[in-house]
Amino acid sequence: MIEVTKLTKKYGDFLAVNNISFNVKQGEILGFLGPNGAGKTTTMRIIAGYMPPTAGTTKVAGYDVFEEPIKVKSQIGYLPENSPLYGHMTVKDYLLFMAEIKGVAKAQRKSRLNEALHKCWLEDVQDRLVSHLSKGYKQRVGIAQALIHDPPVLILDEPTIGLDPKQIIQVRNMIRSLKGDHTIILSTHILPEVSMTCDRIVIINKGQVVAMDTPEALSKRLKGTEKIYLQVMGAVDKICARLGTIKGVLNVSTHQDGIIVENDGQADIRPYLAEIIVKNKWKLLEMRSVGMSLEEIFLQLTTVEKTQITQKGQEAQQEVRR
Repeated sequence: MIEVTKLTKKYGDFLAVNNISFNVKQGEILGFLGPNGAGKTTTMRIIAGYMPPTAGTTKVAGYDVFEEPIKVKSQIGYLPENSPLYGHMTVKDYLLFMAEIKGVAKAQRKSRLNEALHKCWLEDVQDRLVSHLSKGYKQRVGIAQALIHDPPVLILDEPTIGLDPKQIIQVRNMIRSLKGDHTIILSTHILPEVSMTCDRIVIINKGQVVAMDTPEALSKRLKGTEKIYLQVMGAVDKICARLGTIKGVLNVSTHQDGIIVENDGQADIRPYLAEIIVKNKWKLLEMRSVGMSLEEIFLQLTTVEKTQITQKGQEAQQEVRR
């Protein structure tokens, strides 16, 4: 549905986006991550047709963003980081106004309004002034204006920025409910939001793609060590000391109500863990592998040296070509 190929954007001598490529499948939610200044917003603006690239191509639903801009814009709903809302208008009037601007036929505006209000859970506030709404409701209105012409693609730049935890959950659930009907690119700094909402993630740093995959696949690919979580009934100190003697074990520590065994990943140590526990007549309640958290993945990929960034970016580009 979205194809970004060798995209580059320069501002004078500053290289904001450096030869990046990725794609988004139809009906997929893609998380777009990176530290401040990584090039996320610039890339999203180029995809939405709000600024031209220096080099490279972008296609949406088969249309080139800058060769067929009108067709592309009809396919896209865009929520910028600071949503352009008109506070003096009611929610209903604002959305009808946006429907007219976006070329929705007059006969269809009422039905499109009702559907956008329903999808964004705005029926109860449709007659209130936008300026009187909470930040969470304003974000919903911003998403509703992106949806009003029923585009197949949604580009949402920081849709939960400035919201409290309850509002974040509400907007996150709303976005998740749009999956399948719409292809979505979601930019955010809230990492748990990505793991709970997105099918795949693209991580960029210093204008380059450093990773592109599911969080689970990235965890398996990047971890240099393996962690195993255990719940064992017995004397914890004695258990930890004994498990620490197994070849390949780097560290044994307690974690909440269990034990974390970190090993070098060279061999599967689970049979040895189970054997020691059984021999000592301890009771094994649970054993499972522990993957890297999204926070660990993000930090590992965005704090590497420049040469490593380039290498990982090249690997990510090869994944796109395959």
